Amino acid sequence: MLAGKRILLIVSGGIAAYKSLELVRRLRERGAAVRCAMTTSAEQFVTPLSLQALTEDKVYRDLFSLTDESEMGHINLSRQADLIVVAPATANILAKMAGGLADDLATTLLLATDKEVLAAPAMNVRMWTHAATQANLDILRQRGVRFVGPNEGDMACGEYGPGRMAEPLEIVAAIESYFGKGAPLAGLRALVTSGPTYEAIDPVRFIGNRSSGKQGHAIATALARAGAAVTLVCGPVALPDPAGVKVVRIESAREMLAACESALPADIAVFAAAVADWRVAQEAPQKIKKPAEGGAAPTLSFAENPDILASIAGLKQGRPALVIGFAAETEKVAEHAAAKRARKGCDWILANDVSAGTGTFGGDANTIHLVTENGTEDWPRLTKQQVAERLAARIGDHFGKKTT
Repeated sequence: MLAGKRILLIVSGGIAAYKSLELVRRLRERGAAVRCAMTTSAEQFVTPLSLQALTEDKVYRDLFSLTDESEMGHINLSRQADLIVVAPATANILAKMAGGLADDLATTLLLATDKEVLAAPAMNVRMWTHAATQANLDILRQRGVRFVGPNEGDMACGEYGPGRMAEPLEIVAAIESYFGKGAPLAGLRALVTSGPTYEAIDPVRFIGNRSSGKQGHAIATALARAGAAVTLVCGPVALPDPAGVKVVRIESAREMLAACESALPADIAVFAAAVADWRVAQEAPQKIKKPAEGGAAPTLSFAENPDILASIAGLKQGRPALVIGFAAETEKVAEHAAAKRARKGCDWILANDVSAGTGTFGGDANTIHLVTENGTEDWPRLTKQQVAERLAARIGDHFGKKTT
């Protein structure tokens, strides 16, 4: 999606400027050409040499450089880009943008351009919440400036709150979203589930499974990169949120079903989560104590959890156009998956072997059998990311939109 795109990255002076190095690397590995301009204060945090090494291009710093003006000029520098990205965007540079100031190269580029601007704010929480900053943001939004972040978290100053610059991959996702207006799945909404569910026994214990969420998260990422607006409903996992995806965290199967229903309408639904079939019929309000020596072990009664895949696939109104389930099997994988597809009423089933020794649960690879009404398609062993990309391509084909 970013191959051949020209990004003008403006780096302003904040501690988050170190993230601009990773941002350049991530953009370059996706095929984008990146050219950098720095403010004087940015050089206190990263060096022009570092950015030059990563971009393999000259770094622009001085508005009054006779050489630069002779070779290109700030007008052409701003207009030859497909998109201008300001990261980090400090409170100072945002104020200058709102006020139309042009007192250095960076702000002159921003004022002289006719291209769209994406800004990644980064500042102290009090600066972010200040009325002046919020007023400047309102002005810039009215002028069409796009924003990604900021995030909430610990800051270099020791405070906590909103103001942390978005992570490089989040910014990349926002850039891909901008260029993805014509992407294969652009205009489509996708719902993806991922990870395990935890069914509480008491406030301390639960019933769960070994799902890592890697496959579901990879699918959410691939669909987002293909242009879909993705909502990911995930159980407890030790994975970062996929960039450019709306994430809804849950624990139990009932919470997952409610979150999925709230995420509708959707065009695509991929149920990759390993949902517990059963829950304890009556969750204990306090920790169940170990019986005295010789005492009988507690007896647990179980109730069946809602069938999320069948519930969504069976909707009379608001059913996604394409409903895809997963079948984690330990024997007769394709045979059991075909029966499950008919029983659940979904359109496709992706069956995988999770028996001992396959390394599927928690691993980075998967062997998939795609079961549709037309039969079974056996895929070779692939990484979970490759499975996700292949699935996104098949979904694109289904909707008549070829993926690259």
